[in-house]
Amino acid sequence: MCGIVGCILREQKDAAPVLFECIQNLEYRGYDSIGLATYDNAIHVKKGKGDIKKVNREQNFKNMSGSYGIAHTRWASTGKPTPENAHPHLDDTNTVAVVHNGTLENHREIRDELIKEGHEFISTTDTEVIPHLIKKFMDDGRDLEDAVRKCSAKIEGSYAIVAMSKDEPDKLVATRKDSPLIVAFGKEGYFVASDTPAVLDYARDVVRPKDGEIAVLTKEGIEIHDENGKEVKKSPQHIDWSPDMAKKEGFDHFMIKEITEQSAAVKNTLGQRANIEKIIKCIGEVKRICFVACGTSYHASITGKYLIESLAGIACDVVIASEFKYTAKTWDEDTLVIFISQSGETFDSRMALKEARKTSKTLAIVNVAGSAMTEEAEYFIQTQAGPEIGVAATKTYLAQLTAIYLFAALMAKDEKLIRELYQVPKYIDEVVKERESIKNISKRYDFAKNAFYLGRGFSYPIALEGALKLKEITYIHAEGYAAGELKHGPLALIDEKVPVIVVIPPGDDYSKTMVNLEEVKARGAIILSVCAKGDEKTAENSKEVIEVNAEVGDIIAPLVYAVPLQLISYYVTCDKGYNPDKPKNLAKVITV
Repeated sequence: MCGIVGCILREQKDAAPVLFECIQNLEYRGYDSIGLATYDNAIHVKKGKGDIKKVNREQNFKNMSGSYGIAHTRWASTGKPTPENAHPHLDDTNTVAVVHNGTLENHREIRDELIKEGHEFISTTDTEVIPHLIKKFMDDGRDLEDAVRKCSAKIEGSYAIVAMSKDEPDKLVATRKDSPLIVAFGKEGYFVASDTPAVLDYARDVVRPKDGEIAVLTKEGIEIHDENGKEVKKSPQHIDWSPDMAKKEGFDHFMIKEITEQSAAVKNTLGQRANIEKIIKCIGEVKRICFVACGTSYHASITGKYLIESLAGIACDVVIASEFKYTAKTWDEDTLVIFISQSGETFDSRMALKEARKTSKTLAIVNVAGSAMTEEAEYFIQTQAGPEIGVAATKTYLAQLTAIYLFAALMAKDEKLIRELYQVPKYIDEVVKERESIKNISKRYDFAKNAFYLGRGFSYPIALEGALKLKEITYIHAEGYAAGELKHGPLALIDEKVPVIVVIPPGDDYSKTMVNLEEVKARGAIILSVCAKGDEKTAENSKEVIEVNAEVGDIIAPLVYAVPLQLISYYVTCDKGYNPDKPKNLAKVITV
């Protein structure tokens, strides 16, 4: 996925410095190439391969003239990372420039048609067909907006597009389908972007066009038009996130900053209690619940299944969003389908949501107000993590868990659990204060090739998430297992070269997990356990331990025990010399 920005400034001053600052704020969405296009009697384009700072040293983006323009940071999907494939893309007459986020499914067919008509292409991207199509439709007498509308009807797939044309100065036209897009009103001008953090320094009043709607930005303002060209009135939503929330504030990386912010994310999300109580009342009785999610959100969903089945006694399923269509016919009006997504724009989850709405009640748990899933689901809960820039989810994960815990506890009327939840921020802060100790422990482990994470019951999804964090940012093969599954195959892989991280909080599963710990110890494994303070038996059977407040039992362990596992992955990544905010082959895509 990619980051896109466009702006039109009211005053006649250069937009390039503003565009460059905004696109820097979206580097987490893509960092294999960057480019800018501005207009000053002609469309000027600078772009290149590499991270933003490197390409800027070569291109000097801030030196571009023109009071409006577009910018893009790319995460390659169709076409390798090359200067030619970097956005913005132009038609072959340099009349139309476009930036695009998404994937076009029929670009090859369109390209072939255009080549037969005499169009010449210089990239291997799907995006380049868009400016050619727009120029073709403008040549037929359409204005830029109508040409973009006609282009949207021709292309298939997901997209957010921002276009400019030298034939219509001082205008940007943007549209979307299944990819995020916001337009924003600021004191200096008007903005369009793929994510809110891009524009927080300049604009906080945001409108989110729906699929198929077109935003037209001029120096006079922003208008939203429907598929027929009729103006759609929308009230801007004020974003409370401050610009500083999307900056490092002295931390080496966004990831460690966001790990330290997790107690606040949990505390703020607990403030959604009244809203969740209202939602539960509106939903009424359900006989079955299904969680639908991807990646880290899928692990949060597994915890939700355990909570709802054990507390509320309601049958619960967990389905990976991209696999939802194979189960869709089993849901009915007595089913509640809960969608978990950091962005609220996750493509696979949105497709599943559209299917679920045909038969069932739907609830979305998301972190971004006004995102697509908040409008498409019957009900929604907004977590309160604030903007998350690090690619590997941390604080949004705990915020999702908090919302799920509140939902399950309130549904089951479990006041004891609710009281325990309000203690979680304190427990998280205690772990974070020990991060230097965890850093030192991480240095003493050889995570050269493989690692195993083990847990039972509520600790099983913790193990899954711990393993995911390690492989996401350290590139080490790691697997999370239900500890009882060891004897069914994985035990054959255990030896003295394999670190095993055991999640073993106090609770009903402690004794059985200890048996599994002793099994791997007998085979020479290097054991690092995350356990309760004062747990001498675990300490005796482990090479080292990371201790958590003994008041944290197995039920709420996912909210606390995940934190040391995040810190381990972070520090191992730093020791290897990698940037945890920018893992290779990944970006802050709309799949979490």
